[in-house]
Amino acid sequence: MNNKETFVKIIFSVTGVLIIALGAAILNVGQVGVDTYTASNIAIGSLFGLSLGTYQFILNLIFLFFIFIFGRKYIGLGTLITMVSIGFLIDYFTKLISHIVFFDLTLPFKILSLIFGTMFFTFGVAFYISADLGVAPYDAITLVITDYSHIQYKYIRMAQDIIFMISALIFGGPVGVGTVINAFFNGPLIDLWYKKISNPLIRKITIKG
Repeated sequence: MNNKETFVKIIFSVTGVLIIALGAAILNVGQVGVDTYTASNIAIGSLFGLSLGTYQFILNLIFLFFIFIFGRKYIGLGTLITMVSIGFLIDYFTKLISHIVFFDLTLPFKILSLIFGTMFFTFGVAFYISADLGVAPYDAITLVITDYSHIQYKYIRMAQDIIFMISALIFGGPVGVGTVINAFFNGPLIDLWYKKISNPLIRKITIKG
């Protein structure tokens, strides 16, 4: 891998993480329910008096231990970028957007928040995964189980998201229609973005380079 290819992949990875955080923040501010992993982490983190960023970082370290044993190939620079930054970025974007959205949250605004938040979040995941620099521990779990079970990615991701949605419900996380939609459609949407846009795009750029 030459320097240009490495640079392009880093840009893809960082951009994907920023898009993921923005999507989660839009869902959060719109009060339509955040993605299942974030919802669960907000709920459990608050029980310990921890911010989303801090609790998610600790949980990612625990997941990373198992990924290191069963799916070491998925660990890389992208893993470090996501596990260190994404929770804190969601906190940051949520505060930033909250200051901009000073009006009442009408139904049309919530619907737009749901659509754009979900699109941004799933596209961001596909975008940074296509960089092939390593993925976040949560996403790596799906990939490792897929490798060992040979079940399609979208079905494993769906089951994993549903488990974390149940966790968020049990511990009183910000669960809403967006969380339910994320639980059932994140996997298929990520799979779609990856196959149709992000992976072909990065291949086209790196091959040209």
